[in-house]
Amino acid sequence: MKSKVWKYIGIILAAVFVDQLTKGILLYLITGSVPLYGPAWDVVGVPYLMTQVCNIFNIVFTWNPGASFSMLRAIGEAAPMVIILGTSFIIGFLAYYLFTRAPKYEKAPLALIVGGAIGNLIDRVRFGAVIDFLDFHIGGWHYPAFNVADMCIVIGVAWLILNFVLARRRCINSVKSNKGGK
Repeated sequence: MKSKVWKYIGIILAAVFVDQLTKGILLYLITGSVPLYGPAWDVVGVPYLMTQVCNIFNIVFTWNPGASFSMLRAIGEAAPMVIILGTSFIIGFLAYYLFTRAPKYEKAPLALIVGGAIGNLIDRVRFGAVIDFLDFHIGGWHYPAFNVADMCIVIGVAWLILNFVLARRRCINSVKSNKGGK
């Protein structure tokens, strides 16, 4: 039992580690150090192009003081605390569900989501904003910059949906085969 719990804790810790490592490397490349905490610098929301990797992908540096895709920026000074409290509640709920009630097929995707959410929460507590640096674009259209934590959350949610659909399909096929055999 305990070894199974550690597997999911490992997924959470790996997601947080890779996220914080990539953000730390980026901060070091820009500032020459990795600050432990402090307000986001004057460049909040303004992307700083670091390097163009290819025609559709750049590495940039930007602060996101809002929620996903810069939502909640409009609520002003209360936004960071609202986001921190809301994110903490969601992480707690998902972690509780993961370790107490989630069926096996939901556990790994939930661990990835929790790890990603913790990675972004660490930035919010440390800096008041999240570091985003992956910039995909086509011509002048840019998808909102994101980070490794965001990738973990999106992959976890997609994996969770896929597992739900597959589990439901297996259940429906099982019911059909049981009716056909009678």
